[in-house]
Amino acid sequence: MKKSIMLLTSVLAITFFATLPALAQQKTDPQEIRKTTEKIRKELVMLPFFSVFDNLEYKFEDGIVTLTGQVVRPILKEDAGKVVAKVEGVDKVVNRIEVLPLSNFDDRIRIAAYRAIYRQLGLDRLAIQAVPPIHIIVRNGHVTLEGVAPSKTDSTRAFLAVNGLPNVFSVKNNLRIEQD
Repeated sequence: MKKSIMLLTSVLAITFFATLPALAQQKTDPQEIRKTTEKIRKELVMLPFFSVFDNLEYKFEDGIVTLTGQVVRPILKEDAGKVVAKVEGVDKVVNRIEVLPLSNFDDRIRIAAYRAIYRQLGLDRLAIQAVPPIHIIVRNGHVTLEGVAPSKTDSTRAFLAVNGLPNVFSVKNNLRIEQD
């Protein structure tokens, strides 16, 4: 009896330690990480209330997803956390998304900034996308441009268009340039 228990314990220990490298490889396999990050991105972009006035960012590391950014609607923060938690390979979600304060003043700036950017010749082609790549974040009259611009020139044009609007206190240009 003692020999069979010791044998069973030994077999279980060997099996456990034999599977550890496979589990470790699964967490650090670059292809699995890439697939998981693509799934996370897809889930966030497909959220029903995600718009040009929201900015969602994430960091995926060791099965933990940290969500950051700014959203206009509180429900979008909740939905982002829920859909990311369901992605295969995600063990934990840390939701640090900021919900922007409700403000008619900021809403008017959002609309004016959208029109100023996406009515420009050349940038107007970006407006037909489901979620245009240049996101307009407005907090208490201060505007931050987030996302991706096709070129440095387009980034500068978007910045100048918003910077010339009335009632805008400051503009910060965080646009990344699209990789060719």
